[in-house]
Amino acid sequence: MSKKALSAGELSHRETAEFIVELFHRIIIHHALWFTEVRHQMGMERALKILHTASRKSYDIQMKHLAKLLGFEMEDGIPAPLLEMDLDSLQNLKERLAKNWLVNDGVWFQSIEFTEGMNEAKRCNDSCWAHFSPFEAASIKHMLDLPENAGLDGLKRALGFRVYESINVQSISEETTDSFVFQMNECRVQEARKRRGLDDYPCKSAGLVEYSYFARSIDKRIETECIGCPPDKHPEDWYCAWKFSLNEK
Repeated sequence: MSKKALSAGELSHRETAEFIVELFHRIIIHHALWFTEVRHQMGMERALKILHTASRKSYDIQMKHLAKLLGFEMEDGIPAPLLEMDLDSLQNLKERLAKNWLVNDGVWFQSIEFTEGMNEAKRCNDSCWAHFSPFEAASIKHMLDLPENAGLDGLKRALGFRVYESINVQSISEETTDSFVFQMNECRVQEARKRRGLDDYPCKSAGLVEYSYFARSIDKRIETECIGCPPDKHPEDWYCAWKFSLNEK
């Protein structure tokens, strides 16, 4: 970036493009900080409801102006260029975005691990899941129009729309009227470590938060039990497994 420029209006062509990328980053962080502060002031449940309203309105306004400026149409809130892509291309884009999410997660973890140590990284990671899981569950509930207490059927469906579903292989087994078992059969993170000859990453502490918070956000009556998760030993056909039970007492 130019050391002579006294304002963004004095940047060169390339520097202006670079600054635009920076503005996208600031919008994302500002959005997240608004949610963080509302959650702090009003609690998670209220914050999630406000987030849904604010996000939808902000998205509509921003995309309306970007579409006009960049010369593309919006169709029922979706950029027309996305709708013009074939399904295979959209699936590839979906998978790439999910991988980008995981990359971002890993970069944050390692940025803390390499400067502050593994314990601090795991502590921050576990706490982050305590916030992300309820958010992701609430987003999915809105998207699928699930009821407040969606039961085990609602949880089964919601698990199929998490970001992880687009990059990992998962399955549901041992279904009864009041419980089922969820398995992560192929985990992108653990598979990568396996290829490098490394031990499993010990993700149980994060998983206990991730899955229990997600399940309770779908239905507060659902209880979560860890069947196994690294550093626990596990069979070859799954890395972690979780039992979800509906307690209607």
